[in-house]
Amino acid sequence: MLVKRIKKLYAIDPRSWEHPADRAALSAVKQLKGLDELVKALVSATTERSLKLMSLASSVKVTKNQFPQLNNVVDNVVDTFDWPYRPDVFVTQSPFLNAGVLGVKEPFILVNSSILRNFDEDETTAIVAHEMGHIMSGHSLYKTLIWMLTNISANMIPGGQLIASAVLTALAEWNRKSELSADRAELLAVQDETPSYNILMKMAGAEDLSQVNLNEFFAQAQEYEAQKTLLDSIHKILNSISMSHPYPVVRLEELRSWAMSGSYAAILEGNYLKRGLSEEQPAEDVKAGFDYYKDTINNADDPISKFASNVGEGIEKAVGDLGDKLRDILKG
Repeated sequence: MLVKRIKKLYAIDPRSWEHPADRAALSAVKQLKGLDELVKALVSATTERSLKLMSLASSVKVTKNQFPQLNNVVDNVVDTFDWPYRPDVFVTQSPFLNAGVLGVKEPFILVNSSILRNFDEDETTAIVAHEMGHIMSGHSLYKTLIWMLTNISANMIPGGQLIASAVLTALAEWNRKSELSADRAELLAVQDETPSYNILMKMAGAEDLSQVNLNEFFAQAQEYEAQKTLLDSIHKILNSISMSHPYPVVRLEELRSWAMSGSYAAILEGNYLKRGLSEEQPAEDVKAGFDYYKDTINNADDPISKFASNVGEGIEKAVGDLGDKLRDILKG
């Protein structure tokens, strides 16, 4: 049996694969007034240490002697991306098919135990690479902020629940788009589309892949996309507005489009940005995101896609108000 050889992506810069909507949304989030203070108040070195200690106390740390197969998967993913930092990985008891990242200076990966029961080695590699994608793109800081606002901070701040909800709404759109970038990272690590598609089918409910058909799942994705009346568009927005991830069928179509666009093949041929050789260009990120949304709207024929509203000022005020409340508490 031939073993597939994975191409190593030497010094690859994550900007090589990041989704334009992710980069634009993150650039917009970083420019929100008061966000820097909010991040400093919530996500400190002490907090990061606390999260790591919580994982050490309640989960199983992956090593050569604990989950050795998963440990080998992590090593291979880090090597494929030629990444200088090998994150700690913890397996935590949970029936939900999920994984995540937390931390800032030394982010770490949490893998739910159900992942190891329900996914084969290639699929598990894709899941680990997905989380590595978040780390490499610098997503872990804002994902940690979201986790803290959801689980801790709002309850500590008098009257802060409503404001925290507004901040979470501001971060939610970026958070969903960040998953599209991480999906691309997993494809680059495995260098085979099938595991990623299988993951999305399983997360949608196909525990037994022998009972489903990938072509039918793609047809289902197209059926969803084809529902474009005004009422359908409203339902799509309302159904997804509180979600942390795009729907599986949406991710399926996005990933296939990128895999077929030529950009994926170009990276595997060695045509990609190298780390440290070019500076970030926020204005270009925003323009790329604008072009993406413009093309999406121009190519769509549903009523909602042709209407856009700007809520930036309200979001900035919410971020600033929450930061003011936190500073008052810290001073008191």
